Amino acid sequence: MGHSYKDLIVWQKAVAMVTDVYRATQSFPKDETYGLSSQLRRSAVSVASNIAEGQGRLQRESFASSSASRLRFPRYPLDA
Repeated sequence: MGHSYKDLIVWQKAVAMVTDVYRATQSFPKDETYGLSSQLRRSAVSVASNIAEGQGRLQRESFASSSASRLRFPRYPLDA
């Protein structure tokens, strides 16, 4: 499996999500800079990072469950 993580569609979509999250959080109130904005941005970056890391380790089961849990986590503050 000599492919790069950059060839994975899921990684490409995760990077696009990072851009979307950064763009969306720019309009958040300034008092959320270190709260919700920061949490959403860190979570989005973490998804793409974990995909790259997991593809490098080739441990698909643990990598898939770790990435999936990060995708669910940032929704909690938004659902409230």
